[in-house]
Amino acid sequence: MSDLVPHSKRGAAAATDGDNRYKAVQRKLKTLGSAMDLAGTELERLQWSMRMNAQRSEGLAVDIANAQLDRKFVEMTNQVSIALGGVAIEVRRLHETAQEVAGLAHETRRTHARLYELLDTIRSGRKERTPKPGFFAH
Repeated sequence: MSDLVPHSKRGAAAATDGDNRYKAVQRKLKTLGSAMDLAGTELERLQWSMRMNAQRSEGLAVDIANAQLDRKFVEMTNQVSIALGGVAIEVRRLHETAQEVAGLAHETRRTHARLYELLDTIRSGRKERTPKPGFFAH
């Protein structure tokens, strides 16, 4: 049995509503970046666990062979070891992807702040209502 359990009952890492105001987008990007950082950490632990289990399975196959048990048990245990090693490689790739997405989310948040923070500060400080983004594009 696996000891993997979900850490939260939440759905998406960031809400996908239609709120595209500056602060809402910043919050969503921060939430996404943090969720991907956490996923990267969990994937790194999972990869380590898979590698260790693959090594244990390989050692167990040797022990079974040394005990001169039926050859089919040695072969099955070797297959488990090979499968766990293959999964560990794929988890590593997934971990690298999660790290990349986290980095892109953090970079996008910084770029978004650089481009729109001053505009949001100006718009938020006004007493008068201002047109919604895209109003002048028509």
